[in-house]
Amino acid sequence: MVSKSRYGFLIKWLIILGDLLLINILFFLVYQWLKIYETEYTDINWRFIYLLLNFSYIFAVYFVPIRIYQPVMFTDKVIQRSLSLIALHSIIFTACLFFLRLQSHAFPLYFIVYYYLLLFILFTAWRVLARESLKIYRKKGHNYKRVIIVGAGKNGMDLYAEMKKEMAYGYNIYGFFDDNVLLKNTLPNYLGMTHEVENFVLKNNIDEIYCTLPNSQDEKIIRLFNFAEKNMIRFYIVPEFSRYVKKRLDLESIESVPIMAVRSEPLQFVHNQIIKRIFDVVFSFCFLVTLFPIMYIILGLLIKLSSSGPIIFKQTRTGIYGKNFDCYKFRSMKLSDDADEKQAEKDDPRTTKIGHFLRRSNLDEIPQFYNVLRGDMSVVGPRPHMLKHTELYSAFIDKYMVRHLIKPGITGWAQVNGYRGETKTTEQMEGRVRCDVWYLENWTFILDMKIIVITILNMFKGEKNAY
Repeated sequence: MVSKSRYGFLIKWLIILGDLLLINILFFLVYQWLKIYETEYTDINWRFIYLLLNFSYIFAVYFVPIRIYQPVMFTDKVIQRSLSLIALHSIIFTACLFFLRLQSHAFPLYFIVYYYLLLFILFTAWRVLARESLKIYRKKGHNYKRVIIVGAGKNGMDLYAEMKKEMAYGYNIYGFFDDNVLLKNTLPNYLGMTHEVENFVLKNNIDEIYCTLPNSQDEKIIRLFNFAEKNMIRFYIVPEFSRYVKKRLDLESIESVPIMAVRSEPLQFVHNQIIKRIFDVVFSFCFLVTLFPIMYIILGLLIKLSSSGPIIFKQTRTGIYGKNFDCYKFRSMKLSDDADEKQAEKDDPRTTKIGHFLRRSNLDEIPQFYNVLRGDMSVVGPRPHMLKHTELYSAFIDKYMVRHLIKPGITGWAQVNGYRGETKTTEQMEGRVRCDVWYLENWTFILDMKIIVITILNMFKGEKNAY
């Protein structure tokens, strides 16, 4: 048995140590600040409070495990998991103080608020810094995994390309094993035939074996799998269907029978639906009772002066699960018979003078906050299309109707990635659909916040495709 001496497991414990130091030191500093201004809050059982503080972290990290050390972890995911962990920590710690009746005796409520506001910021910054430091560390050749790929078909070559894409992933790929010796001169590094795998792995202290052999070679796969299990080497199988399904799949099971879900949908989970809906209701309500009345008066007057017709334009569009709903907008065009069929185009003669400004700044979409409050739409999601376009594009664009598995939005991932306004070609609509489906499969609350910020920035600088 060969001892592995990579010490990669220490990274996880260093991150835990950093988390605990930050949580405890910040608590101490904020409490010292409290003692200066609130002298009556000085009687505190430090040992018990710190015990609760650290217990809350241990409990929270059980439900939100550390993933920073994984090969692929993007910054927005690091931020999301950091905020989730601290949010859970705050709930657990505050609940402990409340039920043990320690809050009023030790420190006031606003102390907890100040502490967690600071902790949200500093903890997120620390986790992002830790992840970036790990990436730099790996790029210098440390904390890598020694890897071989068994099977040099298309799956094997695709896997190799992804692993080599970024040094920060921490893979040191020794090469390929394949029984087709003709590949020797074409592969990046041909190591031998599959019966030579065992000796090479033991001799070179390999950490992980990635098997891309087809199912027809199940005897070889089982042999390599049993060998890996016996020698405590991690063994991964790249399934054959990855040749035609290029996306992340979720493994589920019915009793002992494994099944693969072809699409990950975070918004299928009730807690994510609640988070998104609460934000939609609060955000839209606050906007409708504060800024919207003022904007309605000013923009409504300008719309009336620019052309005859109503201030608000109502159009039936396709919503969640293909259900139709009335979508509201500030009218930016003259009244016409083809409004439900023809998209706005560059230098469109139907667009009014104030309409050009409304469309370029996204202000024409403002009344849709009423749709959000009603539940027809969300603040962020795929843009709702006219019924004519849904009928047209669903006939020949793959996955077009998948975008309707979630509520449409005032703004979306496609819009902030340049797919806004008129779609002149099928390729443009396909690009929009790809972005919408990606959003559906990768939704996070942080992603919604990112899209909103980008949309607001684009409102001020304008967008070339908005006309």
